[in-house]
Formats: sequence, C-alpha cells, structure tokens
Amino acid sequence: MNKICKALALGILLPSTLGACSAVAVAQPAPATLSGTGASDPAPTREPALLEGKLEGLKTADGKGVDSVMYIANFPPGSYSARHAHPGWEYNYILKGTVTFEVVGKPPFTLKAGEGMYNPRGNTHTVRNASKTEPAQLVSVLVKEEGAPVAVNVP
Repeated sequence: MNKICKALALGILLPSTLGACSAVAVAQPAPATLSGTGASDPAPTREPALLEGKLEGLKTADGKGVDSVMYIANFPPGSYSARHAHPGWEYNYILKGTVTFEVVGKPPFTLKAGEGMYNPRGNTHTVRNASKTEPAQLVSVLVKEEGAPVAVNVP
C-alpha cells in the first residue's frame, strides 16, 4: 500500500498537476494559520503555495474555470486544524509524522509518512497531529473552481 500511495502522489498526481498548469506562481509570502487550537497550543501552518495555476480546458458544470494549488501543511506536536471543508478535490501525501483525519459522519483514520489519501469536495473535517512529541507535515494538492479559497471554516 505504501508503494502504491507514493507512486500515486509522486508518479501520477504530481506530474499530472504540474503538466496541466499553464501558470506557475508563488502565493502569499507568510504562512497561513489553520488551527482552532487554544492560545497555549502550537498552530498548524500552511506554507506559501509551492505551485498554483489554471487547468486549461477544464470547466465546472456551470462553465467556470478550474485551478489548482499545491502547498505544504506543518503540524507541530499536539496541533490540530479548525473544522473546515475544501471547495475542491484534495489529495494529501504525508511527508513526515502521523496525522489523524476526522471527517464528519465517518470514523477517524490515521496516516503515517509515506501514505496518502483523497478527500472529496465539501467534506467537513479536522486534521490533527497524532503525536504530542513529533511534528507532522503533509503536501496537499487541491483542484477547485477558479478563484475559490483553499479552505472554508465550518462552525
């Protein structure tokens, strides 16, 4: 399974996304906070986009353009994201550590470095570092309606 996930993330998904992007750009200069943690807890951060671009020739059902973004999320020990959803289709590959995904209506599941997963559009979820002592890091690729935000907090 580990080899299949790595092959998907690195051998298929990454080149496909990169090859389909007509424009490559670096996004915001500062990391974005993803956390719903308390003031004493470290917050996960999203690094500036590694790549982003319009996917030429793809349209949503209502005729809008489609774009993509690839970013790295860092989860310090004990951190977790706010409850949120993505207005697009998300692919995650765990670079280091372990993270637990808690999707509303489904049992939580934990992934470790070298594993990946697909998160369908609109799933309300949280992500937390499964370790209180080791950091975790993942790379995400999001394919979404052009101009839509990367994530939307959900109460």
